[in-house]
Amino acid sequence: MSPTRQPAEDGPPSAAQHQKETGPSRHPLAHRERIDWHWHDVNQLITPGLGVLEVRTPYGQWVVPPHRAVWLPAGVPHTHRAHGPSELRCLVYPDGTDPLRLTAPAVLAVTPLLREIIAHLTGPDAPAGRPARTLEQAALDQLVRAPELPVGLPRPTDPRLRDLAALLTADPADDRSLAELGRAVGAAERTLSRLFRRELGLGFPQWRTQLRLQHALVLLAGGRSVTATAAACGFRSPSAFIEAFRHAFGTTPGRHQQT
Repeated sequence: MSPTRQPAEDGPPSAAQHQKETGPSRHPLAHRERIDWHWHDVNQLITPGLGVLEVRTPYGQWVVPPHRAVWLPAGVPHTHRAHGPSELRCLVYPDGTDPLRLTAPAVLAVTPLLREIIAHLTGPDAPAGRPARTLEQAALDQLVRAPELPVGLPRPTDPRLRDLAALLTADPADDRSLAELGRAVGAAERTLSRLFRRELGLGFPQWRTQLRLQHALVLLAGGRSVTATAAACGFRSPSAFIEAFRHAFGTTPGRHQQT
């Protein structure tokens, strides 16, 4: 059963509906198309076959290119949005089948072999029965070797952090210091720094870099040049952007656009 698709803005996770998912699936998505909040009683491995996929959960949000995947534990509400023509590909595993012993969503590196397995299981000539189960187990074996990547954007709950996040989400190139942003949201720099570490597990510079990189993925999916993307996301130079992108995603923004 396919999740409900909605053009409207994201609703609260409390409104998420249960959706039954029984096997590998593929959902073509148009640019900006959205799948509304929902949850499953199975674990999911989600990756875009093409384009870029935004995944939001109560834990945070990720913007995922084709060489990355999101592991979604059973019961976690989530919503998706495509940036550029995209394709959501999904493998499912019973609750309790977790090779990485994760209790929260995580972004994982996708090896070339794992990508081919997912493509085969979700393609038009997908196998069934024992061959399918063999490939699904092979995908699990690949996941055991897949490192968890710290590229998510944790969701703040403190009102001051939410206000700060809203300012930088509206303009990722905003280069104000934490002290200057603190004056805008009514909080001291030391207080905000402590909240970032305690609530989000990241320092402010690391959090802002991840926000900018997620925005960069969206702009690149829309056809923006590497140089223009670097400027729009607040990187001091295209070379600094390329280095940050390579460190986070294992490839350059130029090569990423060619995939």
